[in-house]
Amino acid sequence: MAVLHNRVSQEELKKRLMEESEPRITISFYHYFFIEDPRAFRDELYKNLHALKVFGRIYVANEGINAQISVPASSFEVMKAYLYSIEPLNGLRLNIAVDDDGKSFWVLKIKVREKIVADGITDPDFDMRNKGRYVNAVEFNELTSDPDTIVIDMRNHYEYEVGHFERAIEVPSDTFREQLPMAVDMMKENRSKNIIMYCTGGIRCEKASAYMLHNGFKNVFHLEGGIINYANSVKEKGLPNKFKGKNFVFDNRLGERISEEIIARCHQCGEPADTHTNCRNEGCHLLFIQCEKCAEKYEGCCSHACQDTIHLPEETQKELRKGIVKGQHIFNKSKARVRPLLQKDPGI
Repeated sequence: MAVLHNRVSQEELKKRLMEESEPRITISFYHYFFIEDPRAFRDELYKNLHALKVFGRIYVANEGINAQISVPASSFEVMKAYLYSIEPLNGLRLNIAVDDDGKSFWVLKIKVREKIVADGITDPDFDMRNKGRYVNAVEFNELTSDPDTIVIDMRNHYEYEVGHFERAIEVPSDTFREQLPMAVDMMKENRSKNIIMYCTGGIRCEKASAYMLHNGFKNVFHLEGGIINYANSVKEKGLPNKFKGKNFVFDNRLGERISEEIIARCHQCGEPADTHTNCRNEGCHLLFIQCEKCAEKYEGCCSHACQDTIHLPEETQKELRKGIVKGQHIFNKSKARVRPLLQKDPGI
């Protein structure tokens, strides 16, 4: 009987990953296409990728597939051939990570979801087939040289904070589903202008471009392959790089450097920094930006309170964590309700 789920502990899987000697390649891809039976599609995908020792996170839904994975270098071509053997995925663009240590994932998780990216769209007339026009890196640079072109970042606030394109407009929100109606409202006076939307790998801005067209906008474009494909293209073709800072990624790396500029600041001391981390206190696990000095001073914690907690006996920590639902626990500098969690130390 084929294995369709992981049966090994997370700790053991992480240990095995760190002991691997063969390099891994981190890849992301997505495709909107109709999947009649997502559960059967998921199981067949798991069986084949697990056999190739692929790790990562994949979402499958009626509307398509969204994947971030790592694959042993020796299995890359075999995995690619398998994916291309699935007719709707033949020729699929595979985004290769820009700044990769091969330690992005340590387990394979494939989940069936209602949608591959949660959007909050309920209008039955919305059609993903009516989407904006792709632009590649060359076209993106040309279009954004026009001061009348509007560039919209369709990522969350914490992604925008550490890196974004020149002149990009932030849609300040915690979730993509919040951003879609906000983007329409923010751009209502610019329906006739060229609007270029972008995101990490293309999945969100592709849907956002379709949503803008659905709401009456005309000249809507989206960056093909997102920031990842753009960064690889400008490097290969020697093009000017209009992205400044780091690209936030949703794996163990939490970021890949696109340019040398550091445009964000440490959430504890205010010094230039763009390294995201999760608070070491498992009862908190806040995602925030921390510089090296504060990482040492606070031992990887977001506050003195959390720092005190990590030195308590493990059983005491487990008791303190009981009943806590962290949910999406992310530092947002614009929300006063979160700020007290981080202690700014003027002495650093």
